[in-house]
Amino acid sequence: MDSHVLKKAAARLPALADLAVLRFNFRSVTSPRGTSEGVFGDGVSEGFDLRAAVDEVVVRGLPTPWLVGWSFGTEVILKHALEHVEAGNVAGVVLLSPPLHRTTDEELARWSGVGVPVVALVPEHDDFLVPDDAVRRFAVAPDVRVVPVAGAKHLWVGEKYVRVVLDAVADLVVPGSAPLPTHWPTQA
Repeated sequence: MDSHVLKKAAARLPALADLAVLRFNFRSVTSPRGTSEGVFGDGVSEGFDLRAAVDEVVVRGLPTPWLVGWSFGTEVILKHALEHVEAGNVAGVVLLSPPLHRTTDEELARWSGVGVPVVALVPEHDDFLVPDDAVRRFAVAPDVRVVPVAGAKHLWVGEKYVRVVLDAVADLVVPGSAPLPTHWPTQA
């Protein structure tokens, strides 16, 4: 699935915050560009997709990335990214609208004391996990910072909420870089 928030992150963050973005779909996901190969693995085999992306960054010698996942992507991160964090190949994690349907409390507890920032942006009106429930679920991993976002919904629809997400990501990766500019200067 192509998330408009992640598309906008890939389009805006390089120009507005000097941040590189590698965006990919998991196996069997359909987008306007087609359907990716493979079969949906309910969050299990998608760990290989995440590993391939992180490995690509490492092989190319790129800066240590932050992982940003939305909805199902947060589940894949929580289930499979710890190996990359422990190897020093991930600088931090941002979880957008984590539903926590597939992630167990035992898997969440493994994120306690990981040594990198882990921030969950939880919309006030999320369809799957509202802020109070997120605070309760993430209590087993007290280092995960739950940030409620007033007025937002699961899909982060509306420019106001896109900016909330992009400002949060930019400020985590490059402290002090938010708020991002809202206009890009035109060339004369």
